[in-house]
Amino acid sequence: MTNDLFAHFFDLLITALTLAIFGRVIMTWISPRGEDPISPILIQISEPILAPLRRIIPPLGMFDLTPMVALLLLNMIVRPLLNSIL
Repeated sequence: MTNDLFAHFFDLLITALTLAIFGRVIMTWISPRGEDPISPILIQISEPILAPLRRIIPPLGMFDLTPMVALLLLNMIVRPLLNSIL
């Protein structure tokens, strides 16, 4: 019973982080300066995941690949790992 609860919680957490990162990418296209009310919230949610990746992955000119890497890590490594543990 508790394993199901933890599995469901982590699944929701990964889904929320995925949506926040994806939303942040979309908002950079819509409002590049981040002067809208949604961008600061998305930054607070996604930055703890993206900041460590930015130290490892260098930017390619104007392109920041860390959101794509974070989404891949969350959904192809972390989610299956958690599913196998729980």
